[in-house]
Amino acid sequence: MQNNIEELYSIYLKHQQVCTDTRKIIPGSLFFALKGETFNANSFAAQAIEKGCSFAIIDEEKYKEGEKYILVDNVLQTLQQLAVFHRKQLNIPIIGITGTNGKTTTKELIHAVLLKKYKVCSTQGNFNNHIGVPLTILSIQKDIEIAVVEMGANHPNEIKELCEISAPDYGLITNIGKAHLEGFGNIEGVVKTKKELYESIQLSNGKVFVCSDNSLLMDISKDIERKTYGVFPVSDCRGEIMESNPLLKIKWLNKSLKKEILISTNLVGFYNFENVMAAICVGEYFGVNAVDIKDAIENYFPSNNRSQIIKTKKNTILMDAYNANPTSMEVSIMNFRHTSCDKKFVIIGDMLELGKESVIEHEKILKLIEYSEFENIILVGKVFCSLNKPGNILAFTDVSEASSYIKEKKPTGFNILIKGSRGIKLEKLLEYL
Repeated sequence: MQNNIEELYSIYLKHQQVCTDTRKIIPGSLFFALKGETFNANSFAAQAIEKGCSFAIIDEEKYKEGEKYILVDNVLQTLQQLAVFHRKQLNIPIIGITGTNGKTTTKELIHAVLLKKYKVCSTQGNFNNHIGVPLTILSIQKDIEIAVVEMGANHPNEIKELCEISAPDYGLITNIGKAHLEGFGNIEGVVKTKKELYESIQLSNGKVFVCSDNSLLMDISKDIERKTYGVFPVSDCRGEIMESNPLLKIKWLNKSLKKEILISTNLVGFYNFENVMAAICVGEYFGVNAVDIKDAIENYFPSNNRSQIIKTKKNTILMDAYNANPTSMEVSIMNFRHTSCDKKFVIIGDMLELGKESVIEHEKILKLIEYSEFENIILVGKVFCSLNKPGNILAFTDVSEASSYIKEKKPTGFNILIKGSRGIKLEKLLEYL
């Protein structure tokens, strides 16, 4: 079979589980033998069949060992084309979400809210790229009523390509900031790429959900039908921050009920206010009961090192080491600075993929840290190590060096913020804290 998507789709309808990793094989599924910089899954196709896959989709003829092997020109393109074909058969609304910060948390909050009324499918974790998006689309079964698809990008035109696969009817950009500058070139490149979600929605006559407090998002969405959320009185969905010390509490000013609804979240930081309001706005639009919206948000707990409060036998830790860029780093440090607790200790890791802006952006964060006057400060990463620092700030080139120091000193009784890019692997410090 050579790139015949309709024939492959008829097979997919009988085997609607898709696998790309032989360590996670589901019996009766389809195995797509993808290639990467360091692997060629064609060589694992036979193993996938042995483990119970019904068919293996490959693009190298030498690995075709029988009728269960489907030969195509390009496995990745075939996966994407199959997702596009499947999307065309679906008669459900799809909400596309992108942004520099908060997209995974926002996606999960929206999923939790919509789940109160609908059968919902959403992106697993942050599987939001050119592979993750088609896999998400192909995971949408016939009983699903609404889907939430997260889209990430680190190069121009990526959001446009992901929209062509997922064809979202609704769109939400959480924010636009400095991230992946190595791939985008500059902030203008980030704006242009994120805006591609709005442009896709506009072409399909869909609707966007926009934070009214964000002047950039309001400007680039002005020609699209939209629902707004934020603190401004003009917002369609309005709320206020009541407390963030450290857990966020908000007041939702429900217009239809003409009453104030207090929501106590399990999220750390004022910066999660917009994520919560986005979920409320989407829930309201899709007719979820206000009581159910409140319940869904109050029962959502962050995971995977995203704004988690972890109490160990020694310390209280605010773990936010899933990812970092200048925007998220600044708000995390500022939020921690204003949190009313004693013995504040920060462990900050390098921000990756900033290209030529890297040193400048790290210097800005260093100045913010100095200004904040935390009791203890540890920096981890080659960029931070290369900067001039005052004597009270310790710096280590990697997490291994930092671990040795912390293991020896055994800090106890501290409130500790851990923030850095995923590649720095600051989560490894947790066992010593």
